[in-house]
Amino acid sequence: MAATASAGRLRAGRSRHRRVAGLAFAAMVALAAGGCGSTDNADDTSSPSRQTSKPAPAPPSSAQPSVSAADGRDVRACADGNCEIAVTGPVTFRFKGPAGPATLSVTEVGPNKVEYTVKSGNDRSKGSATGPGQGCITVLRSNGGGNSCGGLDAATRPSPQPDAVVIQATTGEDGTAILHIVSD
Repeated sequence: MAATASAGRLRAGRSRHRRVAGLAFAAMVALAAGGCGSTDNADDTSSPSRQTSKPAPAPPSSAQPSVSAADGRDVRACADGNCEIAVTGPVTFRFKGPAGPATLSVTEVGPNKVEYTVKSGNDRSKGSATGPGQGCITVLRSNGGGNSCGGLDAATRPSPQPDAVVIQATTGEDGTAILHIVSD
């Protein structure tokens, strides 16, 4: 009988532990959700804590990038298949590819994020990187290409490859992506 009472207390303790853990998890989710999608009114100045706790607004996409690129923001510099530009928002431009004209469309840029699509002839390649120090490299050749994403340094220019165009896109923490395009 003592074993039965002991087993009952053990089950009750486990049940109570699960309820407490569940409530703690629910509280953490509620706190995290409270920080996302806040409905604070920007004109509400009734509380001093509201005045000092608001995050600074994100810079507009037309803001000047905080990192410098050899060709600045001039996408026309990429027409010959060799450039280094900084982008802060979606942009599409043409450049000289290994099999004729190619198009690079940056579809999204944000803090530590860049997404793009490259079209060359009948080939299409997509790259997407999210996180500090992340990026993608796309290699275009006249008979196809390849894509790889992972840790990259925006300051390191990709090496040219014979009969290919190499595109490197790296993320920036301020919402600026650096694009390198090199051809042989």
